[in-house]
Amino acid sequence: MTFIYNVTANIDESIHQEWLTWIKAHIPKVLSTGKFEKATLTKVLVEEDMGGLTYSIQYRSYSREALDKYYEEDAPKFRAEAMTLFADKMLAFRTELQIVDEYTVKFT
Repeated sequence: MTFIYNVTANIDESIHQEWLTWIKAHIPKVLSTGKFEKATLTKVLVEEDMGGLTYSIQYRSYSREALDKYYEEDAPKFRAEAMTLFADKMLAFRTELQIVDEYTVKFT
């Protein structure tokens, strides 16, 4: 079974470019832990009432065990780094998703 660790972050416009540069360097660090097979960075196109820009980073895990090891071994230091750098200019929440089924369109 495949699990997705989703981090949704709302970024204050005053640090948007700095955060975007940072997250593009941060994602490879998370992948280098060996607990995820790939990551997707997306911009949320719905405008938030609180303002700012919202992004979603979806990390596709190898297994439930790999995700649990990430929480235990790596997540605390990564979360602390983000909070140190962006403090009250970034609001993030995390969710876990389990892929039930995937479908692909095939063109002939």
